[in-house]
Amino acid sequence: MKNIAKNSLRAWILAARPKTLSGALVSVVTAVALFVRLSGGIGGMGRGEVQMALLCAGFAVLMQVASNFINDWYDFIRGNDREDRLGPKRACQQGWISPEAMKKGILLVVLLAGAVGLWLLFVVVRSISGAVWPTMFFLVGVGLLCVAGAFLYSSHLSSKGWGDVLVLLFFGIVPVCVTFFLLAQTLSSAALVLGFSVGLVVDTLLVVNNFRDRDTDRSVGKRTLVVLIGEKMGSRLYGGLGIVAVALIVLLDFMLHGSPTALSLLTLLYLPLHLSAWRKMRQIWNGRKLNEVLSLTARNILVYAFLVSSGMLF
Repeated sequence: MKNIAKNSLRAWILAARPKTLSGALVSVVTAVALFVRLSGGIGGMGRGEVQMALLCAGFAVLMQVASNFINDWYDFIRGNDREDRLGPKRACQQGWISPEAMKKGILLVVLLAGAVGLWLLFVVVRSISGAVWPTMFFLVGVGLLCVAGAFLYSSHLSSKGWGDVLVLLFFGIVPVCVTFFLLAQTLSSAALVLGFSVGLVVDTLLVVNNFRDRDTDRSVGKRTLVVLIGEKMGSRLYGGLGIVAVALIVLLDFMLHGSPTALSLLTLLYLPLHLSAWRKMRQIWNGRKLNEVLSLTARNILVYAFLVSSGMLF
C-alpha cells in the first residue's frame, strides 16, 4: 500500500474502512425483517416503506463512514496511531490523506448524511397518518444525536471506556427501533429486544479490536473497556456478548410466537461460529494475528443478520 497517492480515491476508500460498513446495515436489515414479520408478510412493504428502508440504510452507512473518518483524524492529531499499531493502517497516519483534507471529507460525508436524512423526512411526512410535527422533531433529534455520537465517540468517550455503550446504542437500539418505528408508525418492545441483540453482536467487533490493541492503547492513555477491565475479562466479554445476543433472540421468538420457531433454531447456528472465533482469540491472545479473529467476527455479524432475518421471514 506504499504506492497510494495522497488524497486519491483509493486513499478515501481505504479511510472509509469498507469492511466495517456491513455492521451499519445489520440493524436496518433486521428491523425491516421484524416489520415484515409483524405486518403479515412482504406485502406490508409498499413503495413508501421500501424507500424508507433504503434511506435508513444509506444514512446508517454514511454515518459509519463519517465515524471512521472522525476516528482516523482524532487518533492522528492525538498521536494514538503509531508505526507499531497492529490493526489496519490509518489514512492520516500513513500520509494517504492530509488532516485538512480529512476535515473536509468529514464535513462532506456529514452533509451527505444530512441530505439523506432530509429525503427520509420528506418520505416519512408523505407516508404517515396523523400529526406530522412530532415525528419530524423526533427524526431531526435522532439525526443530530447520531452526528453528536460520531464526534463524541472519537473525541472523548471511546478513550474513557464508553465506546461499547455507544455501539450498543447507535448500532443496535437506536437504528433498529427508529427504522421499525418509521415503517410501522408505532413502537414495539420486540424492536427494543432486537436492538439490544444487534448492538451486542456488533460490539463484538469493537471488543476484539480493543483486545488486540490493549497494550498500545494503554501506553497512549486510551482507556477502552478492555483496558479498564483487563484482558481476561475482555476475552470473556467477547464470548458473553454473542451468547447473550442469541439468548435475546430466543426471548424475542417467545415474545412473537409463544414457543421456539425457525427464528430460534436458525439463530443458534451463529453460536458455534462465535464460539470458534472466541476460541481462536484465546489461542492467539496477542499480536497481529488477532486480525484473523477480527475478520471472523465481521463475517459472523453478517451470518447473524442473515440467520435472524431469515428466521423472521420464513
